[in-house]
Amino acid sequence: MYDNEWLAQRFEENRGRLTAIASRMLGSASDADDAVQEAWLRLSRSDADAIENLGRWLTTVLSRVCLNILQARRSRPEAPLDDVGPETPAGEASGSDPEQEALLADSIGLALTIMLDMLSPGERVAFVLHDVFGVPFEEIAPIVGRSDEAARKLASRARRLVRIQDEDQATDALRQARLVEAFLAAARNGEFEQLLAVLDPDVVLRADSTVVALGAPSEAHGAVAVARFCRRARGAVPALLNGAAAVAWMPDGELRVLFKFTAGGAKITAIDLIADPEHLRQLDLIAPFE
Repeated sequence: MYDNEWLAQRFEENRGRLTAIASRMLGSASDADDAVQEAWLRLSRSDADAIENLGRWLTTVLSRVCLNILQARRSRPEAPLDDVGPETPAGEASGSDPEQEALLADSIGLALTIMLDMLSPGERVAFVLHDVFGVPFEEIAPIVGRSDEAARKLASRARRLVRIQDEDQATDALRQARLVEAFLAAARNGEFEQLLAVLDPDVVLRADSTVVALGAPSEAHGAVAVARFCRRARGAVPALLNGAAAVAWMPDGELRVLFKFTAGGAKITAIDLIADPEHLRQLDLIAPFE
């Protein structure tokens, strides 16, 4: 008979993976925390002695909780599995393309996470579990209430829709995510010209009083001035703020400064630096996001 202390320890060993799964599925720190907490509550009320594989059990329970959350806020109904538009590439409907899956999983950054918001709940759950976390389809099938083959088709369709969205760059959120990813790559590598390329000529950078106390200017105007300052972003990591692309400076794993972006057209028009601890605590922030 397992006691509560032992069970809590085993849960904490799995918390990191559970939080990562929930964050990818839901794109919201607060929703992810709620889902992980619900998984713990269900574990604490269960017959733990009957659980053969605790990690798998927790992944299943958490994924069902996330699916319920996604279904509650979905913006479009689940399409029939046969309604997949143009012909799926050869081999993908009945099998998988490991190389393509690996490429997508490797690119699960800000832009791809925002693309996932455009998928149906079942597509998102199947894609995240299989392509990002390597969960086999026979375990995904009961989570989404489908057969193994239908679960495979959900992930296949999600993969195809993600590729279409990536090529189309249809939404402002997706375009901004690409800009932020380019900004971060340039800042990390100290590539001044690349930084200038993503900044509007009249871009403005604003810092709160806590950031100013760390040595930043309260404001900087113009692409050159902002790019010079933002070379200090080296070492920062991608983040999601209220579902939008952001950058977090986290020395030694501690969140110190958040870069919040505003974009107009194909350029970054404003950057707000937030470091006030109380302000940061109130934000729905997922960081780091790599």
